[in-house]
Amino acid sequence: MKASRAGSLDARERVALSLVDEDWLLATLAGLVAIPSWDGRERPAQEYVADVLAQLGLDLDVWEIDEAALSRHPDYTTEIARTDPLGVVGMMKSADAGPVLVLNGHVDVVPPGDRGRWTSPPFEMDVRGGRVYGRGVLDMKGPLVAGLAGVRAVLDSGAALRGSLLVQSVIGEEDGGLGTLAAVLRGHVGDGAIVLEPTRLEVATAQAGALNFRLTVPGRAAHGAMRHEGVSALENFMLLYHDLMDFEAERNAAVTEARLAGYPSPYPICIGTVRGGEWASSVPETVRAEGRFGVAVHEDVTAARTAFEARVAACCEGHDFLRERPARVDWWGGQFAPCDTPADAAIVTAVRGAARDLGLGGSDPVGVPYGSDLRHLVNAGRTPGVLFGPGDVCGAHRENESIALRDLVDGARAVALSVLRYLG
Repeated sequence: MKASRAGSLDARERVALSLVDEDWLLATLAGLVAIPSWDGRERPAQEYVADVLAQLGLDLDVWEIDEAALSRHPDYTTEIARTDPLGVVGMMKSADAGPVLVLNGHVDVVPPGDRGRWTSPPFEMDVRGGRVYGRGVLDMKGPLVAGLAGVRAVLDSGAALRGSLLVQSVIGEEDGGLGTLAAVLRGHVGDGAIVLEPTRLEVATAQAGALNFRLTVPGRAAHGAMRHEGVSALENFMLLYHDLMDFEAERNAAVTEARLAGYPSPYPICIGTVRGGEWASSVPETVRAEGRFGVAVHEDVTAARTAFEARVAACCEGHDFLRERPARVDWWGGQFAPCDTPADAAIVTAVRGAARDLGLGGSDPVGVPYGSDLRHLVNAGRTPGVLFGPGDVCGAHRENESIALRDLVDGARAVALSVLRYLG
């Protein structure tokens, strides 16, 4: 961590930062973590956040998301069937004309997995050894509540602001971002945005894309005792898998994006599930594999899909069996387009300055190799934005998810200062 530059803070900024309330942050986060908001069951968490926003004195827009209408938008994607999706935006509008700042965070979390691997129950927040444990404390209920604590500190300070603040609490980020897309299409856009994903409080201005795919690989069944009479779909899949790993290496060897230079594979190809076969003593006739395909920051999504499909087709063409019965590629679920925000955008300047003066993050803008809701704000909402939040994403989507308490408090302070700088 860099040394802070306290001399760069004015009196009203120092007052607001002193009002960040760690106890309030932890109590509010504990209540949100206790709500198991996964597999599309996000409504109670949204209602909880709406109550918090109301207690802060923000005006509310709470609405039933019309997913049937939303699904007609070309950027709509999802993997989970929902019955009652709810949109929540808290609004603070100043009497003075000025810019509109959007803060965005999602309440949905990934499944807890094997609860026996957790040292404490995943939906009972635990604080020990200077760290906070529980599903979502890192990705991203913790950063969202840290943002709310920062907003609370600004409001409590009585600082005069120009413009408007919109706090988007959204659903469905993990499986495609329908909540943010719904908020954007409802008109909740601005001049700048901060998406509170965990970036170690570095300012991320570039986001890679990620496209879910499904490979259906054929074979020919046979009795296991006579397996050479059949063609194993598993062996055919492994042939394709190794070729896709070569494809990944080739694509990443050509990366020139400096903001992602620190990652060994900024645009990875990952196979997440493999299913196949019908009987233990039969040669499997079909294997279905699902994964995600990394897309470069400035790569066209349609062109990326075409390149992937062509690679699979070329591999099949070189194989006697697959030449006549090629594997099929389907695109499903989360389809995260990449996005980019110019380094000279006002939101970048404000957040970088706040991080610098608090001694947080790095000195230069970075990029991230994962998809996020930022692309809906930038691409569909025409709102330049950054990813900026406490914690390290490397600890997400695993057992014993945790974040340092110090990081949460720093995140709240960073949001408070960013709000003051951007709306000041």
